[in-house]
Amino acid sequence: MAKKSKGNRIQIILECTEHKTSGMAGMSRYVTEKNRKNNPERLEIKKFNPVLKKYTLHKEIK
Repeated sequence: MAKKSKGNRIQIILECTEHKTSGMAGMSRYVTEKNRKNNPERLEIKKFNPVLKKYTLHKEIK
């Protein structure tokens, strides 16, 4: 049996904006979902970056 589609919900990747400029190794990324109909623009959310040990701005990529 085929899996039902979730309609307007799509999976997105959030990437830290401060981590690239810090020069530290690694990367802080989160995978989540958003409703394409309600939020057509790219998301920007403050999330915890475990490498920098603080809350930073994460932007949607791709």
